[in-house]
Amino acid sequence: MTTTSGTFTPAPGAAPLPRQVLAQTAMEAKLMLRNGEQLLLAVVIPLIVLVGAVKGASRLDLESQHTSVDVLTPGVLALAVMSTAFTSLAIATGFERRYGVLKRLGTAPLGRGALLGGKIGALLCVEVLQFAVIGTAGLLLGWSPSISVVGLVPVVLLGTAAFAGLGMLLAGTLRAEATLAAANLVYLLLMAGGAVVLPADAYGGLGDVVSWLPSGALGEGMREACEGSIPGRELLVLAAWAVGGGAAAARWFKWE
Repeated sequence: MTTTSGTFTPAPGAAPLPRQVLAQTAMEAKLMLRNGEQLLLAVVIPLIVLVGAVKGASRLDLESQHTSVDVLTPGVLALAVMSTAFTSLAIATGFERRYGVLKRLGTAPLGRGALLGGKIGALLCVEVLQFAVIGTAGLLLGWSPSISVVGLVPVVLLGTAAFAGLGMLLAGTLRAEATLAAANLVYLLLMAGGAVVLPADAYGGLGDVVSWLPSGALGEGMREACEGSIPGRELLVLAAWAVGGGAAAARWFKWE
């Protein structure tokens, strides 16, 4: 049998960066969707928070005259983004680092930027599922949004990038057990006092402070976008956290 010269000649070298990111995104998404604990944190807990909070209060004592479901649903959507982009990502990456998975990835052409890009892409895939489930539940409970797509999309993207950078920083600098404890603790603290589920004005004098946190900016931005506005200030705050967190993760993240 004759063969054409060069048919089986290998072409060494790394794949183009976009292809690397897409391949890493597909792998990360499959791993997240197969993990029942992460799906519990990403979908079930925010859903329980929404249903429980709406059923427990017919109206909120807020400056806004909206019903509780109109205030809470965007906040729970923000909570879902935070749970996936920060807590789930930090814990999963921390244990990947402990078990040597990241060390092996470090020997491949996949760089830190492509790794972070792939993980963010997978987070966005999971967030689509979260928004579908939580948004449907909100609509069934009486939520009547007037969504500004131009405002909502950048809020979700910048919020995801901000919390992903912080999650990667946590996972890349602490031991896996410490990452597990710290990620859950930060998640609970921000859920209770970070102006995610409830608006900043519900915190009285602390409202101006918590609105500068990534959780506060994400929650406020989500609520404004779901009311038809473009949250300019919140987008700037999230962009600053995204740049700062991403730069810190790229600088101090350790593969092992």
